Amino acid sequence: MKLKSYFFSILAIIIMQVSNAQLLKVNESGRYLEDENGKAFLWIGDTAWELFHKLNREEAVEYLENRAAKGVSVIQAVVLAENNGLRSPNAYGDLSLQKLDPTKPNEKYFEHVDFIINKAEELGLVVGLLPTWGDKVYSENLGEGPIIFNKKNAEVFGRFLGERYKQKPIVWILGGDRNIANMEVLEIWRAMAKGLKEGDDGKHLISFHPRGMSHSAYWLHNEPWLDFNMYQSGHVQHFHHVYTFAEHLSLLQPRKPFVEGEPAYEDIALVFWEFMDFGKQSADRVPKGVLDDDGLIVDKSHFSKGFFDDSDVRVHAYWNFLSGACGYTYGNNAIWQMYKKGGGIAIPCLYDWRESMDRPGATQLVFLRKILEARPFDKIVPDQSLIYGLNPEGRSHIRAAGSSDGSFNLVYLGMGQKAMVNLHKLPNSVMGWWYNPKNGKVKKIGKFPNKGIKEFVPPSSGVGNDWLLVLDDEKSALPKLD
Repeated sequence: MKLKSYFFSILAIIIMQVSNAQLLKVNESGRYLEDENGKAFLWIGDTAWELFHKLNREEAVEYLENRAAKGVSVIQAVVLAENNGLRSPNAYGDLSLQKLDPTKPNEKYFEHVDFIINKAEELGLVVGLLPTWGDKVYSENLGEGPIIFNKKNAEVFGRFLGERYKQKPIVWILGGDRNIANMEVLEIWRAMAKGLKEGDDGKHLISFHPRGMSHSAYWLHNEPWLDFNMYQSGHVQHFHHVYTFAEHLSLLQPRKPFVEGEPAYEDIALVFWEFMDFGKQSADRVPKGVLDDDGLIVDKSHFSKGFFDDSDVRVHAYWNFLSGACGYTYGNNAIWQMYKKGGGIAIPCLYDWRESMDRPGATQLVFLRKILEARPFDKIVPDQSLIYGLNPEGRSHIRAAGSSDGSFNLVYLGMGQKAMVNLHKLPNSVMGWWYNPKNGKVKKIGKFPNKGIKEFVPPSSGVGNDWLLVLDDEKSALPKLD
């Protein structure tokens, strides 16, 4: 078996995934998720918060087929959306609720949600479904809201959703970019979780999506309804030390899987909130001249700290997986808000949603999936002792992992920096490969004894020249990478 370095065709990927998406469960190890047949589930997500709210059915199909073709396995979307999702209708003019009442859902709106969830299932995609964005519950970070949930109606709404989507391949995600402000708020989320589990007979897993620089375990790790943890590293800096979340969560008992649910989005400005006035609406959030007539950014200098790109996507994805995460969710600034030219603006975009679907970071997800299937992610065991010498934080940081069966080691070099590696971690002689995360191409290094410290120098270095060093036990049955 050889790992091809070119893209799978859209048809091939769809065929690969259409074993039809299944209900997920937590593996008995507590380290990762698996499907109903006990196969490890690789969570490579995409952030589509406004999917139900902004796209019509033809657009939604276009989007979902594009993501299935890129190896995405989870689509994260919100029923009661962030961007004025209660007072502005969907693409067909339908509001989500009658009179802002969670106990009175609008059937026409949910028929559109049904269509999209059914299409996702057809393509083999799991939907990470947020019942509501967090601004509909009280928090210390106000949004458009309005706040509509209390303990009683949260349970009713949860039960409605649970019953409606009982048989669908869904993972419930509570929270919606908000932390838990007090015990009253905690009781509301508990009530919604109770309703969901009663409605779907406990068929679906539940997690919680917190604000940036936070993780769900801080408040909820011992809640019986929280099946796995989620963290958001956010949109603050390049080479964000996302692995610290993983290191912390891996030590908690009982052991629960964890997923990076919102890292830095491709094409979003670093610390964008410092350059915007969220007291105003849409294009008025930035000074005149920053945006063109389509509402797209024309003056990038206004966001003086720059923008995240595909290099950030790759670094954070590989750092997460090699640190023990069982999942990573990609995001793009235009995709999450499904921005259409001339439409309402949440955070100014470089491109519209359709132009953004094939941005480099999204396109490279297929190569992430390929290597994590060739060197199975469920066998990855973080092991920084593979690295000999100093290993600073930031751009020069190196992440390393072994495998639970001793068949391979992985070392990720985010800047193409050289690394000194302990070779004695593998039981037999070692076969080495360079894997290029940008295009999936492989360069064979050769065979060497499994002893001592060896220096490895990647084929190129510098920002945007990241490499994955793959070290295989020569006697393993792993597929060759050339």
